[in-house]
Amino acid sequence: MGTKNKLSDLNNHLFEELERLNDDELTGDALQEERERAKAMANIAQTIINNGELALKAQKHFDEYGKADHIPDILQLGDGKNE
Repeated sequence: MGTKNKLSDLNNHLFEELERLNDDELTGDALQEERERAKAMANIAQTIINNGELALKAQKHFDEYGKADHIPDILQLGDGKNE
């Protein structure tokens, strides 16, 4: 399976998980395992969303205020050069 890195892929994975959790035949230990999996997926999804939100805020700030003398490496946009 190829890597899926778009927010639409994340959305699809989350809905697939919701469908698995909604399976009436899933009970007992299998249900508990699926709930743990769903919790882990939700935590990772939130981290991805937060990261995307930070990148968007950084881009908006850069667009509004233009080039800065120094941008910390962790906040670099694009190829890492202050363009």
